[in-house]
Amino acid sequence: MKKMKSVYLFLMLSLILIFAAACGKSGEGVPGGGHLSGKIKIDGSSTVFPIMEAVSEEFQASNPNVQAPVGVSGSGGGFEKFTRGELDLANASRPIKEEEKTAAKAKGIDYTEFELAKDGISIVVSKENDFIDHLTVEELKKIYLEKDTAKRWDDVREGWPKKKIDVFSPGTDSGTFDYFDEVILEKKPMRRDAQLSEDDNVLVQGVSGSKHAIGFFGYAYYQANKDKLKAVPIDGGNGPVEPNPKTIESGEYAPLSRPLFTYVNNKSLKENEAVYEYMKFTLENAGELASSDMIGYVSLPKEKYEEQMKKLDELAGK
Repeated sequence: MKKMKSVYLFLMLSLILIFAAACGKSGEGVPGGGHLSGKIKIDGSSTVFPIMEAVSEEFQASNPNVQAPVGVSGSGGGFEKFTRGELDLANASRPIKEEEKTAAKAKGIDYTEFELAKDGISIVVSKENDFIDHLTVEELKKIYLEKDTAKRWDDVREGWPKKKIDVFSPGTDSGTFDYFDEVILEKKPMRRDAQLSEDDNVLVQGVSGSKHAIGFFGYAYYQANKDKLKAVPIDGGNGPVEPNPKTIESGEYAPLSRPLFTYVNNKSLKENEAVYEYMKFTLENAGELASSDMIGYVSLPKEKYEEQMKKLDELAGK
C-alpha cells in the first residue's frame, strides 16, 4: 500500500511540475508576459476607434487583468480630456492643435505622437444614386459651404436632378470634420442645414436612406458599408481618383488622404508598465490590424513602425 501511495504521489508531483512549466511558458510571446494588471484610459477619434478597439481586444486576450476600453468622443473631445490629464492615450484623425498643445503645457503634460495608419476621407452617396460619376473639389465646396451653397443637385452640375441635396457630416468634435474643414471648406462656415453627428453609423444610415443624400467619413466606415454606399471619385486637379489602399498610401487621392494618430502621455508610459506594453503591442500590430478586411485602412511602411518602436523604448527608458 505504501508503495502504491509513493507511486501515486510521484505521478501527482510530475503532473504538477508539468502544469507549472506549461503555465510558465504560457506568458512567452505575449505582451507583458500575461502578468500585467491595471487600467489604460483611452478615448478620442471615431475614425481611429476600429484600429484601437481591435488592439485592445487582442491585448486583453493575453492580459485579462488589464482593462483597456476605447472611448469615442471625437478627436477634439479626446484631446480635451487628454490635456486635462484624464487619459493615457488620445486617438486622433488630425494632428494636435496649437491651443491643445498650450492646454497640455499648462497642465504639465508631456506627450508623444505616434502614427498608426493612413486614411482617405470618403465622400459617399447611396447605392441608389445613379447620376454622380465624380465630384471636383469646387463642387464639394458648392455642396458644403454656407455661402453660395447649392440647394439642389442641378445647382452643382447642369443636368443633374432638380432635387434637394440632403447633406450629412461628422460633428465638429470629429477630427474628420476638422480635416475636411481645413482642406475643403478652408475654415469657412459649413452650410447650416447639414445634419451633423459624431456617430458614423448615423451618417451611414442617413446617406444610405436617400438617393439624393451625400456625406463623408473615414475609409473604413465606407468599406464596412459598401453594400449600401458608393464612394465618389474626387478630382483634386489631376482627374477623378477613387479612394483605395494604393491611392491613399501614395497621396494620389488628394486632398483627402490623411494620417491617423494616437498620442500617449509620457508620464503614463514611464510609470505604468501596462501602457508601455500596450503601446508596444499597438506598434507591432497596428499595420496588420488597420489593413485587415475587418477594418480597411492603409498600413504604414514597416520601417515607420520600427522607427517609432525605437522612440517608444527611449521614452520608456528601455
